[in-house]
Amino acid sequence: MESLHEQFLALENSHLAPAARESNFRMAEILDDEFWEFGSSGGICRRSDFDSGYALQEDDFRISRFEAKELGPEAVLTMYTLENRTTGAWSHRSSVWKKRSDGWKLFFHQGTKTDGFKKWE
Repeated sequence: MESLHEQFLALENSHLAPAARESNFRMAEILDDEFWEFGSSGGICRRSDFDSGYALQEDDFRISRFEAKELGPEAVLTMYTLENRTTGAWSHRSSVWKKRSDGWKLFFHQGTKTDGFKKWE
């Protein structure tokens, strides 16, 4: 059986993959109907933005220091550091995933810029 860590690391990687980021249809499958995000750019994005051709960067991303914490039987918090290998930018990320009838959906996401691989405890 797949561990919580493995399952949610795969889910996080799913929305960072170029194949998902180039397709609003694929992103719509990943995102919850109530999805919203505080982006590392300072912008706010909602699920409905993907209905009107919202463009995402198809950069090369790498997740490190990944953690997944169960908030209850139908909610999981993930936290990690993200390196954008295309631009050299780093950010700390957090997501809340909710279990829905058709699987786990990304409900909330936040990115906070950092100037490199900073340690947290």
